[in-house]
Amino acid sequence: MNEIETEVVVVGAGPAGLTAANELSDAGHEVLVLEARDRVGGRTRSDVINGTRLEIGGQWFSPGQDALIDLLAALDLKTFSRFRDGDSVYVGQDGETRRYRGDDLPVAERTLAAVGLLTARLDELAAQADPDDPGAHPLARELDALTFEAWLRAQCDDAEARTVIGLFLAGGMFGKPAHSFSALSAVHMAATAGSFSNLVDENDVLDKRVVGGMVQVSVRLAERLGDRVLLNTPVHAVDWSEAGVAAVSDGTTVRARRAVIAVPPNLYSCLRFRPALPGRRMQAAQHVSIGQVLKVQTVYERPFWRERGLAGTCFSPSLLVQEIYDNTGHGDENGVLCAFISDEKADAVLDLDEASRRERVLEDFATCLGPEAARPLTFHVSDWESDEWVRGAYGTSFDIGGLSRYGRHQTTPVGPLHWACADIAGLGYIHVDGAVRQGRRAAAEIREALARRG
Repeated sequence: MNEIETEVVVVGAGPAGLTAANELSDAGHEVLVLEARDRVGGRTRSDVINGTRLEIGGQWFSPGQDALIDLLAALDLKTFSRFRDGDSVYVGQDGETRRYRGDDLPVAERTLAAVGLLTARLDELAAQADPDDPGAHPLARELDALTFEAWLRAQCDDAEARTVIGLFLAGGMFGKPAHSFSALSAVHMAATAGSFSNLVDENDVLDKRVVGGMVQVSVRLAERLGDRVLLNTPVHAVDWSEAGVAAVSDGTTVRARRAVIAVPPNLYSCLRFRPALPGRRMQAAQHVSIGQVLKVQTVYERPFWRERGLAGTCFSPSLLVQEIYDNTGHGDENGVLCAFISDEKADAVLDLDEASRRERVLEDFATCLGPEAARPLTFHVSDWESDEWVRGAYGTSFDIGGLSRYGRHQTTPVGPLHWACADIAGLGYIHVDGAVRQGRRAAAEIREALARRG
């Protein structure tokens, strides 16, 4: 067994873990990062598929995500805006395909008014929330005992309006059906983005991308650490006491004074903590699960939709494919579309064989953007559910009643163990911005703890 000693060991080389490691290294501390995969980046990843670079995981950021924006500048990473010139497309519950411009969906006036009412109520509730302490909301217990679906029904009798709002939150953020998470979780999600209005503004939440892919954040951070990042080193046990910690993998044990556990909460059970974590922390982990979202990307010889005055942006509460965006890379001549299929609709797609899956999904592409959309050069599905070190998308959330009970405890250190990932973030929750914030918070905690002990 190879034994290594350092001051701080970081488990996980995604944006959170690598941010923490760099912050600590810059402060003069010895640090070592252990990563299970053969790459860095966590849920950010880029691959060249049939000659075109595609972002397989997280990719967009918004104007308010200043922690990430500052880091991009520090890493000298260039950015570019998502293409959005032209008409958007909406396929309603009546099956009709409609082109439109602006923020208002082309639905009946009654439905549009109901969408506005629900948005205003969610904004009002989010304004009362503390992103770092969701249980402190004045209506926390009441909202956390109610499914988001039930809350929507209590607020509004317009079915299409309820479905549209569900599209933005249930499918678009949680990757779960609206009956599986609480109204408090929905309010918390809105609060961590600044407001619900921000979440429904695709020009805000999906504003820009990084040239070369969002994974470049992790690549650049890892380059700064050099040989202090060990790949192909999955940690399976963490021994801890007030005296320090040992991260145990096959063939290597890293002993340190402090540790950052930078993996999502649904993977805590993959680590054997010795001794076991306190009961409340183990209970909290049992009330968390990750969503399910398929990211489908299609490549064409050219972005043909632009020739027809379309932005490539499509929404539908009724199709299997609920969102489509122009995902053409920076400087690319070909055209790329990116679509998302979530929760129970993703289950239905995964039940199909590969050929039927492609045919069924491309039917929805054609409904939105015409028959040419059904004839891509490349058809690629990102299924994070099958990734051993993620097991779903986009991130984790609590079940009914869990957020108000356990939410505030997720970032509390346990002895020498500190926690960092986008899933436990306040601002920037389940986004790379949140991962960066959490990495900085964990590093600050450790610097303070090490300074106290001398």
